Amino acid sequence: MENIPLAQLMSLKGKVAIVTGGAMGIGRGIVERLAEAGAKVLIADLDLEAAKKSASELHQKGWTVLSIKTDVGSEVDVKKMVEVCQEALGGIDILVNNAGIYPPEPVAKMSGEDFEKVMHVNLRSVFLTTKYVSEVMRQQGRGGKIINITSVDAIHPSMVGLAHYDASKHGVWGFTKNSALELAPDNIWVNAIAPGGINTPGVAAMQSAAPQADAEMLKKQTEAFMSKIPMHRMGEPDEIGKVALFLASDMSSYMTGEQVVVDGGVLLS
Repeated sequence: MENIPLAQLMSLKGKVAIVTGGAMGIGRGIVERLAEAGAKVLIADLDLEAAKKSASELHQKGWTVLSIKTDVGSEVDVKKMVEVCQEALGGIDILVNNAGIYPPEPVAKMSGEDFEKVMHVNLRSVFLTTKYVSEVMRQQGRGGKIINITSVDAIHPSMVGLAHYDASKHGVWGFTKNSALELAPDNIWVNAIAPGGINTPGVAAMQSAAPQADAEMLKKQTEAFMSKIPMHRMGEPDEIGKVALFLASDMSSYMTGEQVVVDGGVLLS
């Protein structure tokens, strides 16, 4: 196999990507790096106004970024997302399953509806998007890259109150490995990124919205989590974006069914 010139290794020129939950936080960091590398990107997010705002800001940089309102747990919405991406951007080469929620709730207080909602958004969505996007990738006949955002919680729990979240992320990791086996013959590589603590609007909102008693508990848990990070800081969305670019590019040409941990070293402790 002839080596690809260094200047082309990170280029995504001519590629089309979908990033779910791409309006803010980790998703926005991923969208920026993929678009900067030359990909045309569709932001699929439940918050349409935030998605439009991000798309507009990135469009001003000369990048091709569109937005669509999508409930990633809805089969109807996912099918529409895939159709719009094909029609507006000409195909699909990269899928990043980033959308996710993590409402803290101890098991003793958790309702069946609470559990199902997290599974709906975090796990069912990955099944639906992978099913319909990989179908397009097969039809195109040029392979593709699917990147699932898991969590260090797919490996080891970070705090009490995230049993439903942890179950969903373990599920995504298992789904990543098995779908990687299934899709490899079609040159579709499926990998995951497991972030640790990342500074995002979602984390800030979770902390500010919690009742006083829960807020104190969250504060203590966050401080305990921070004390375990060898780098002594939270990560930034762009630090996940850079790894997503690596997995979306030819830099990861011999990787599938893998999970890249990006956690500042927290699992070392």
